[in-house]
Amino acid sequence: MPLSSPVPRALRHTRAIQVDAFARDDGLWDLDARISDVKMRDILLASGLRAGGAPVHDLWLRITINIDLIIVDAEASSDAVPYPGYCDTIAPAYKSLIGLSLTNHFRLRLKDRLAGVLGCTHLTELSLVLPTAAIQAFANDVIKTRDGDGDDASTEQPFQLDRCHALRVDGAAVAKYYPRWYARSVTG
Repeated sequence: MPLSSPVPRALRHTRAIQVDAFARDDGLWDLDARISDVKMRDILLASGLRAGGAPVHDLWLRITINIDLIIVDAEASSDAVPYPGYCDTIAPAYKSLIGLSLTNHFRLRLKDRLAGVLGCTHLTELSLVLPTAAIQAFANDVIKTRDGDGDDASTEQPFQLDRCHALRVDGAAVAKYYPRWYARSVTG
């Protein structure tokens, strides 16, 4: 269902975030993430005039992960920044992501390593989407979701159950699509 019709308005800014996941030939995975900010009109920055339609930010972050969702390599790049020669010098700091687990307190450890002046606000914010992007990339490839597999004899609950509102084990979706794992709610 789409959003409601808006009142008349004018587009002033677009932020885009994209993450592409790649299975590598060596068994590792790359997540290539990009964040861009574009103003629709000319703006005057402290560093000079930025033409409307030109990115204020165009930043890249690649992490390489193993099948245990541990970051084994990381690199950052800044193609457009508001303060050239300053913003674009922080890329090496993102090597500090190496060794972090995307599923074990990643966001907390990310802040310890790259929050505030330790990193770029925008690259660090981009990093926040990496755990869920990795899980989506791994679904039905590395992580077996067992969607549509009624003959599954596994004793392990499918990964995705109890990880969102729709797939709560006492909910209607689980009763319909994963009846074996359905657990009626006991209310007192």
